Amino acid sequence: MTEYLQRMAHYNQWMNRKLYEKVQLLSADEVAKDRGAFFVSILGTLNHLLVGDLLWFQRFAASKPNEQSLAALQTMPKPRSLKDTLFENIDDLQAARETMDALIIAFSETWDEGILKEPIQYRNTNREKQRQPLGALLQHVFNHQTHHRGQVTTLLFQAGIDPEVTDLLVMIMDEANE
Repeated sequence: MTEYLQRMAHYNQWMNRKLYEKVQLLSADEVAKDRGAFFVSILGTLNHLLVGDLLWFQRFAASKPNEQSLAALQTMPKPRSLKDTLFENIDDLQAARETMDALIIAFSETWDEGILKEPIQYRNTNREKQRQPLGALLQHVFNHQTHHRGQVTTLLFQAGIDPEVTDLLVMIMDEANE
């Protein structure tokens, strides 16, 4: 599972770079435009992706084995709700996204089968106590990212921007050719 999750951490960074490159082709008004999406706009959906990651990785950082490798989270925003808008400006959001993705990659280098089986205790957004293995929670995080990035690609198409290929296989093939 370690190799799979580390690959997903790299895919996350790869896809976010590709999406933000495409988003930068739009005006600020187009990025913030209400497109009828669950998180309203491209900006809202990208903010939600960062919020979700911050909430999860802050939970992971509260676990003793992870706190040192996630210490950099202390400088990141602390969202209170899944619908928080942390950044109104796409450039600021992109900078925070890049910081978060680098942190995820660095954290992924600490993973092994043992740490991925370790339970993480946390409270969900309803404040209910939960306890799940880190590996299972990371699977959820990466699935969540992929889901919402899919929404962003649809919103980009609606705005007249082709996000191009988003398949994990393309990243794997690119890595093989390097």
